Amino acid sequence: MGLRIGVDIGGSFTDFAVLDDETRTTRTLKVFSRPDSPGSEVIDGMQGLRDRFGIDARDVVYFTHGTTVGVNSVVQRKGLRLALITTRNFEDVLDIARLKIPDMYHLMSRRPEPLVTRDRVFGVDGRMSPDGTEEAPVDEASVLAALGELQAAKCEGVVISLLHSYRNPAHEQHVKAIIEKAAPGFFVSCSHEVWPIIREYERTVTATIGGYVQPRVSQYLTRLQAALAESGVGADLKVTKSNGGVMSAENGKSNCVQMILSGTAAGVIGASYLAGMCGIKDCMSLDIGGTTADVALIVDGKPQYATGEYIGDFQIHIPSVSVSSIGDGGGSIAWVDDFGVLKVGPESAGSNPGPVCYGRGGTRPTITDAFAVIGVLGRASLGYNAVQVDVDASRRALEPLAQRLGMDVHQTAAAIIDVSVSGMYGGVSRIVSRFGIDPRAFSLMPFGGAGPMLGGFLARALNMKHLVVPTTPGVLSALGGLIADTKNDFVRTTYYPLDAASLTKLAGDLSVLEQQAREWIVSETGSDTGAEMTVSADMRYRGQSFEVDTPLDPQSIFQGDLAKIADAFHREHHRLYGHSDERSSVQVVALRLVISLPTPKPDMPKIERGEGAPPVEAMIDVYLDGAWRTVPMYRRVALLAGQRFDGPAIVTQDDTTTCVLPGFEAVVDEYGNLLLSAQ
Repeated sequence: MGLRIGVDIGGSFTDFAVLDDETRTTRTLKVFSRPDSPGSEVIDGMQGLRDRFGIDARDVVYFTHGTTVGVNSVVQRKGLRLALITTRNFEDVLDIARLKIPDMYHLMSRRPEPLVTRDRVFGVDGRMSPDGTEEAPVDEASVLAALGELQAAKCEGVVISLLHSYRNPAHEQHVKAIIEKAAPGFFVSCSHEVWPIIREYERTVTATIGGYVQPRVSQYLTRLQAALAESGVGADLKVTKSNGGVMSAENGKSNCVQMILSGTAAGVIGASYLAGMCGIKDCMSLDIGGTTADVALIVDGKPQYATGEYIGDFQIHIPSVSVSSIGDGGGSIAWVDDFGVLKVGPESAGSNPGPVCYGRGGTRPTITDAFAVIGVLGRASLGYNAVQVDVDASRRALEPLAQRLGMDVHQTAAAIIDVSVSGMYGGVSRIVSRFGIDPRAFSLMPFGGAGPMLGGFLARALNMKHLVVPTTPGVLSALGGLIADTKNDFVRTTYYPLDAASLTKLAGDLSVLEQQAREWIVSETGSDTGAEMTVSADMRYRGQSFEVDTPLDPQSIFQGDLAKIADAFHREHHRLYGHSDERSSVQVVALRLVISLPTPKPDMPKIERGEGAPPVEAMIDVYLDGAWRTVPMYRRVALLAGQRFDGPAIVTQDDTTTCVLPGFEAVVDEYGNLLLSAQ
C-alpha cells in the first residue's frame, strides 16, 4: 500500500491529486508551472505536498501526469525541422490534403502551411500495391539521394510514409534501414509504426505530427524522470494518453503521438467519473485553464471518442477522447484592434508573467483581471496561497482599454467576460450540431482554475438549467489522470466485403490484434489478469466514402455469424443517420480493438449534513449584469450537505472561485459537490 499521484501540467498552474491506497482518500495541491524549467514544477509540488500534508516521496508507488508539451509544439510550430519521404509522384500529399478550406463560408480562407513544407518532401522509387504485393522494389540510390538532399536542407529528422504501408510495411522498413545505415543516429519515423490506417493523407499527417513533436516530448519526459528521481520518487513515470488511458513514459518517448492530447483527455475522464458518482448520465464538461476552454460530451455516462480531432490547424487520426477547444482561458489577454473592437485571446499570459493581478510582472489585462475588477476575485488567495490578488493592478491594466472603448473599467471588465463567453457559445454550437444533441438536456460541469467563474455565464447563454461544480474543480484533470485505466488502441486495415469468404480472414486479423493487445498490457503492467477488450469495426455500405465505427461482439467474428455482424452495422447506421439499408452490400474497412486494465478509484467521502443556508463569510460588492450588487461570499470548506442558497453569490476555495449568477439556486450534495439549478 502507498500513495498514488496524478499531475496535470498546465499553462499557468501544475495540479496535484494524491490518492492514499489504504484510506481511499484524496488530497490536492496547485503550484505555478515552470515552462522555463520543465520538471521543476514537480520538485516544487512534491515539496509542497511534504510541507502541507507530510507526504514522503518514498511512499509514492504510482505517478502519472498529463502534459500539453506535444500540442503546444504543434500550435506554436516549435517542433523538429522535419523532412518527409513519400513514394515517387506522391510528394504533394500534405499540400493537397483533402482539398477542403478551413472555413467554407470564407472565400479567402486558406489551408494552413503543412508542418513539412513542399521543399522538404522527397520521393523515392518503389511501389507497393493495395493488396500488399510488391509492384516495384525500393531503389536504394533514390533513397540515398533523398537523404543527401534533406541533410543539405538542414533537416533534423525524417518521416517515411509510402503507399499502402498499412497493408505491407516492408518498403517503409527497407527505406528506414537504408537511412539508419547511412546516417546513424538520425531521427527516422515510419507511418506504419505510428498508426497504420488506410488513406494516405490521414496516415501521413498523423505520422508527421508524431515526428514533429517526438524529440521535444522525449526530452521533456527524460527531464521529468530526472526531476522525479531528484525529489525522491522511486515509482516509474506514467503518462496519460489521448484516448483517456495511461502508458509508461518509456513507451511515450517512442509513441508520443498517442499522448498528444493527454492533458485535455484526463479532464474528461475525471468529469465522467464524477458525473457517474452524482448519477448524471448526460453531461457537458467545460475545462477552462489558463490558456484555453475545452468542452467534451459525456453521453449515457461515457465520454465520447472520435478520430480526427484537431491539434492546432491539423487533424490527427488516432482514437482520442473527443475534446474541442471552444474559447479562451483565464490567462487570455484582452485587447482592442485597429477598428476599436474588443478582442480576447488567443495570446495568453501563461504562468510567467501571468495575469496582472498575480503580481508576477504581467502588464496586459486578462480574463482573470476582468473578474478581479468586477469583484469576483480578490477576497481570498488563489492556488493554495500561491497568489494574493492585486485588484488595483488589474484596474490600472484595464484603464487603457476602457479609454479606447469609452467605458469605465467595470463595464470594460464585464465586456471582456461577455466577449469570451460569446466565443465559447459559438464553439459549443458547432459541437452540438456535430453530435446532434440539445445542450438544454445536459448538465454542465465546469472545472479547471477558471471554469467555475465562467461556467454560469456560458450555461445561461446556452439556456442550460443545471450545473455541477466538483469539490476540487481546479485539479479535476489531475484526478482524471490518477484514476485513468492502463489502455491502448490497436487497428488493422481489412478492406474486406462482409461475406462468408471474408469471415476467416476477419477472425485471423482479430486474433492478431488480441495477441498484440495482450503483449502490450503485459509489457505495461506485468500481467493481463483483469484486462478487458472491446472490439469494433469501421464499416460502410459499398460506395460510401466514410465509415461508421460499429461495436461488435468478438464471438460473432470467431463464430462466423455474418447476420449478427451485419445487423450491428445496420442498427448503428440507423442510430446515427435515421435510416439503414439491409439489402446493400457492406464493407469492413478496419478492425479496432481496445484493451484496458482498471486502476484503483478513490472512495469519495460523504460530508457532514446541515440545514438551511450556510454561514456567510462576508458580504461583498460585485458588478454583475450591469449593476453593482452586494452579495454573500461563502467558504467552500464550510458548506455542509443539504445546505442551499440563492444567487448571486461567490464561493471561494483553495483552487478556484465559483460565481453563482442571479436566477440560480445552489444545493450542496452529500459529497460536497455544488449543484446549481436555474430557478
